[in-house]
Amino acid sequence: MDEFPRLTWVLKESLFKDFEQLERNVRSDMAIAIVLVVLTIGSVWFHFWSPWWITDLASNWKAMDDTLMITFWVTGAVFIAVNLFMAYAIVRFRHQKGRKRKAAYEPENKKLEWWLTILTTIGVVIMLAPGLIVYNDFVNAPEDAMPIEVMGKQWQWSYRFAGEDGVFGHAQSSLVTFTNPFGMDSEDPAGQDDVIVASGELHVPLNQPIEVFLRTYDVLHDFYVPHFRAKMDAVPGQVTKFWFTPTRIGKFDSMCAEFCGIGHHTMRSFVRVDETGDFQQWLAGQPTFASSSAASEGVALSPSEARGLEVSQEQGCLGCHSVDGSPMVGPSWKGLYGKNETMEDGTSVIVDDAYLKEAIVEPNASIVKGYAPTMPAYDLSEEDLQALIDYTRSLSGDDQASATDPVESGRQIAEQQGCLGCHTIDGNPSAGPTWKGLFGKTEKLEDGSTIVVDGDFIKESIVEPNATIIEGYSGFMPAYPLTDEQLDHLVAYTRSLSSGAE
Repeated sequence: MDEFPRLTWVLKESLFKDFEQLERNVRSDMAIAIVLVVLTIGSVWFHFWSPWWITDLASNWKAMDDTLMITFWVTGAVFIAVNLFMAYAIVRFRHQKGRKRKAAYEPENKKLEWWLTILTTIGVVIMLAPGLIVYNDFVNAPEDAMPIEVMGKQWQWSYRFAGEDGVFGHAQSSLVTFTNPFGMDSEDPAGQDDVIVASGELHVPLNQPIEVFLRTYDVLHDFYVPHFRAKMDAVPGQVTKFWFTPTRIGKFDSMCAEFCGIGHHTMRSFVRVDETGDFQQWLAGQPTFASSSAASEGVALSPSEARGLEVSQEQGCLGCHSVDGSPMVGPSWKGLYGKNETMEDGTSVIVDDAYLKEAIVEPNASIVKGYAPTMPAYDLSEEDLQALIDYTRSLSGDDQASATDPVESGRQIAEQQGCLGCHTIDGNPSAGPTWKGLFGKTEKLEDGSTIVVDGDFIKESIVEPNATIIEGYSGFMPAYPLTDEQLDHLVAYTRSLSSGAE
């Protein structure tokens, strides 16, 4: 009998603790329900009064903004409904003192399933259908649209306008050179009046439909102008397109929206919208393909060199080797002949006839440092082989003439070594510091110290690039084993870019 009072006390204490836990659970459930409601109301409020919103529209594509808003409304309605239902269920079906509930076992509810299927289908259709309609309009330009071609190349944009005939001349990537960035066929009469814009700024007329044709010389790029809602991939081997009508005068950012290599972040440009008269005046000042070709003509190629150019095009050599100093899969041919190349095994070799023949016939016998052994062997006749070598030699210029001018020699060395692939000479940002105004400038280094850029610093940056790194840049530049004379000429060229010299 003595155990009965004790047992009663234990049961009372246990029930009291259960009631306390129950009260805590009720308070916790209510808190969760309140948090869900507050979160829902706050999200809706932030949607309407958010300081971060889409970029101001400057084209005819309000329909794109409308499709985005439709998506917001549909997903927002679902978000509100789900959160409020959860809050209701937490409060409505919470555990209550003295009231027992048991969850109903209902493995199937065809009525509920039908409602969910129908409502989900309607929501998806509402979101998807407008986008498909707008995209169809986006890629089908009106008949009066002005055609413009945009060429992407690591890491810059170039532009081409159809001439007075309104027709683009034939172009292909294998014909791309430093003086022919679009790879236009010089034999096609339709392309002679095409207007070439190699600068980083594109002008377009106000309220004129513009049809944009996109090509790429190397890798996947994406031409994106946020203010126009214009965005389209430039795919190797294809021509993609879209159109827009600029509706506001101004200067708008354009950029590459697809990662395309180490200099991707520098692949920026501008689109300037002008009044029709201002645009026509600007366009009249741009060179045509015929005039730019005539201006770029130097010493005519010899028959053997001309045949070498044909061979390089026939064999697809220019798909991996540039002729303007730009970095590609293989070494650039510009300035290659006579250059001292460092090989994968650490040795060095002078690029001459014998080396080039071996590189073509047995490309994997000796690999230039920094390049993969991906080149196939080519079985060419002795005549074509020599012609290809002669053409490569012609791309190295007249070294004797340039030797008397350190600045010109430095410019050629910069092109030959691919320096201008990461350093600009016009002040625009790139993978490395711009050379414009660099000489004599006080730069902050990665360790927090500062240094005045002089000849010694530039030489050290070339020979031992990772010894001192300028703040904000990565230490990925390779070392260049140049001669003292070559270093002096590069310093002279860099200095000339800081003194107003062309």
